[in-house]
Amino acid sequence: MDRYQKVEKPKPESPINENEIRITSQGAIRNYINYAIALLQDKHVKEIVLKAMGQAISKTVAIAEILKKRIPRLHQDTSISSVSITDVWEPIEEGLVPVEMTRHVSMISITLSTRELNKNSVGYQAPHYAEQPKPQYHYQQQQPPKQGRIPYNAVNE
Repeated sequence: MDRYQKVEKPKPESPINENEIRITSQGAIRNYINYAIALLQDKHVKEIVLKAMGQAISKTVAIAEILKKRIPRLHQDTSISSVSITDVWEPIEEGLVPVEMTRHVSMISITLSTRELNKNSVGYQAPHYAEQPKPQYHYQQQQPPKQGRIPYNAVNE
């Protein structure tokens, strides 16, 4: 592919709802969390939607779990899908033809809501009601006493 250059296509500008947060692999997790908390608590939005593609999916799941721990009684509905993306490569040298490559990228959409969501949905998770914190026990592992190194003595062979 060193004889080709990728053709940059303009990204279609689709409107983003106020309650939609698009997660990228470059963004900082704390910024997404702070923004989501501001929407839910300060602006009193009833539900937020976290959306991500490809490499950012694991970050999105982590953000959703952190939000569910920080804000009690959040209902969750998760849906996964994929989208086909076609990349066009134009030749740098003469005599070569343009190449189109289609790849399938996974997508996730996590809806977090203070209201009850559709319980019949495949991706529905009920809120985790926090119980009293259980006491944490700290165990110290007992280590066998260290024995001193036996010096090598050539005389006792």
